[in-house]
Amino acid sequence: QVQLVESGGGLVQAGGSLRLSCAASGIIFSSHTMGWFRQAPGKEREVVAAVSWRNTRKYYGDSVKGRFAISRDNAVNTVYLQMSSLKAEDTAVYYCAAGRVDVTTTRPDEYAYWGQGTQVTVSS
Repeated sequence: QVQLVESGGGLVQAGGSLRLSCAASGIIFSSHTMGWFRQAPGKEREVVAAVSWRNTRKYYGDSVKGRFAISRDNAVNTVYLQMSSLKAEDTAVYYCAAGRVDVTTTRPDEYAYWGQGTQVTVSS
């Protein structure tokens, strides 16, 4: 049974930082691209960042470039999202996803596995 479990969300002031983690089990973690998506109320789910299975290629959505950093540790089956300089518009539920896709894939439906999501709220 595949499980992706996110943690690290919460309430933070604008300009602050948060680090999200996603622990995977039930899949060959090191053979999957890992992505972070987010969905705000009334909006479509959008890609935030993705990292290739070898940790050699990374992709970032335009709205988070220069502020967020994705990384992974295949030894512990975990992917991270370091978020800095947070803005009110970063408020959303953040989801971890796994798939055998290219890092530039932006369509959520191309990812095979999803976590339950973690809420990030940025107060202005």
